[in-house]
Amino acid sequence: MTEHHLAVQRTARYYTIGELTDQTKNILFCLHGFGQLAKYFSRKFMDLDEGQTFTVVPEGLSRLYLNGEYDRIGASWLTREDREYEINDFLGYLNTLFDLVLNGRDPAEFHITLLGFSQGAATACRWLNAGHIRADRLILWAGYFPNGLTDMIDPDNLTDVDCYYVYGRQDEYLVELSDIDGYLSRLQTDVPNLKFTAFDGGHRVESDVLKTVLTSR
Repeated sequence: MTEHHLAVQRTARYYTIGELTDQTKNILFCLHGFGQLAKYFSRKFMDLDEGQTFTVVPEGLSRLYLNGEYDRIGASWLTREDREYEINDFLGYLNTLFDLVLNGRDPAEFHITLLGFSQGAATACRWLNAGHIRADRLILWAGYFPNGLTDMIDPDNLTDVDCYYVYGRQDEYLVELSDIDGYLSRLQTDVPNLKFTAFDGGHRVESDVLKTVLTSR
């Protein structure tokens, strides 16, 4: 038995909030977590549409049923199965989307934020590390990096990027870590300019906390 791979065309789904106009100053790319759909994740960012911010919410290419009743559907960026090809696929997709959104305009015209929530945090790191895009700010929200950030991104690529790690103190995934302080310390060792924001809450994006982070530059 011989394994083969065949590249095929896929149809990807993404959502936008606001419009890219001559008044646009900020562009946000927001990557959802495992098992989420972009149309619901997008609701977290509706309040950011004030005429100068354009938000793009891509959806992972793989969808799955989330329960035995087959009534809940989510999306994923990758699994451990055939992961290198899945990574290449979503990088190609996201790079194409970035170029489509900018439509020939210079990315330096805008303040670009790349936000990744949960599984989307690792996806955001891999995307930025690939070198096709630029970002002024990287927000890693409740992402888990068991082997540290250097496993996902070269810290040299973050020297000029405003970097944040945001998490809830009651996050049901992070509180399982035996040494959360040690984990956070390792992340900052990997990326010395990483800033931390903790809030009272669980594994979710809180709109008020997000607004605070976005206005902290």
